[in-house]
Amino acid sequence: MQTFAEPASPWHVAGRRLWLNEVGPRDGFQVEPVFVPTADKIALIDALSALGFAKIEATAFVSPKAVPALADAAEVMRGIRRAPGVVYAALVPNARGAEAAIAAGADELNLVMSASETHNLANLRMTREQSFAQFGAVVALARAAGRAVNVSLSCSFGCPMEGEVAAAEVLGWVERFTGELGVTRVALCDTTGMAFPPQVEALVGAVLTRWPGLELTLHFHDTRGLGLANLLAAAGAGATRFDMALGGLGGCPYAPGATGNVCSEDVVHALALMGYDTGIDLEGLIAASRRLPALIGRETPGQVAKAGRRLDLHAPPAGPEAVRARRP
Repeated sequence: MQTFAEPASPWHVAGRRLWLNEVGPRDGFQVEPVFVPTADKIALIDALSALGFAKIEATAFVSPKAVPALADAAEVMRGIRRAPGVVYAALVPNARGAEAAIAAGADELNLVMSASETHNLANLRMTREQSFAQFGAVVALARAAGRAVNVSLSCSFGCPMEGEVAAAEVLGWVERFTGELGVTRVALCDTTGMAFPPQVEALVGAVLTRWPGLELTLHFHDTRGLGLANLLAAAGAGATRFDMALGGLGGCPYAPGATGNVCSEDVVHALALMGYDTGIDLEGLIAASRRLPALIGRETPGQVAKAGRRLDLHAPPAGPEAVRARRP
């Protein structure tokens, strides 16, 4: 009798370890029109610290005039309780921001520039070369202080003003980050939600093949509903580190219709069902997400915090059968 081998399945991932980063306190809160009180930010980060995240991006040391929602960066970074094994990161735009972040106790400095010249000019008001030139001073400060540096490359998968961003362009910048700056942590960011799974798979595969020792993170937004699909494509290509935001908060002001980052609790729920090991306490994560509407004054895009987990059961409605059953 002829037999056939069972086809390999992308869902057979039992026990494979992924490391997840929570970016909501920075990437999420920075675009909210409501200022979240400092004590509430600290309490939320402390709650997230106990849930198993590898990294929490707590705040950004940027101009309070430009980002008033994060004007309390130093107070937040100094006020949080540090959980063993969790990296507490802060976005910094320049050497001045780096000095402030180091003084406040940030473990990692996150530098941001765009793979797209037009987006970099719109978002940072600098050319890409000008952004890169500033990175050297920040890296030197970080090394002197014994702090890590991550470079986040925005628009790695497309630009809403230029369109396609060539993979060669992205690889060229990663080469410069690693070769000229000696950076070992890089995030490829789908800032405006333009990525799609085959593109993600190809680019992630190319980066990991060329730089196998790189601590590569993927940062996806869900602007066009492909965030989770893109994350799974990246994981299938070998990526193990991912950014996400509680409640699906965040968004880029230069992406029309932007709906925020991939939602932490939705992603963790899906990964758990697939058999991935994330180390995250999903129940605690859902509880944390349900605190957000009171903090920001609106509902969040996330679904699992509203609907519950797949097997969270509900009482049946009182339909005709139930009415008849109550009759004597």
